[in-house]
Amino acid sequence: MIDQKHVDLIIEITDRAWVKLKNNYEDKLSLMMDVETAYQDCLLDLQKLLDADDFNFYHDIIGIGNNLNRQTKKLENCFLPRYTKQD
Repeated sequence: MIDQKHVDLIIEITDRAWVKLKNNYEDKLSLMMDVETAYQDCLLDLQKLLDADDFNFYHDIIGIGNNLNRQTKKLENCFLPRYTKQD
């Protein structure tokens, strides 16, 4: 289960990405679900992603959209977002 802090960050990330990528998605909810799924799959560092410059922000968001298998809920094609939490 995702806590409210992470939900709020996912909403902020979605709002930022939607401005430039709304033509890439059927609706805003689909974009939000992609971000949430990637968060759960590879533990995105949501705050760092939100704070990223445009180039790196859109690299991760577009990469997630292009490489997320929506059936398995896993990122494929060896894509790993730049903003993941590393242990």
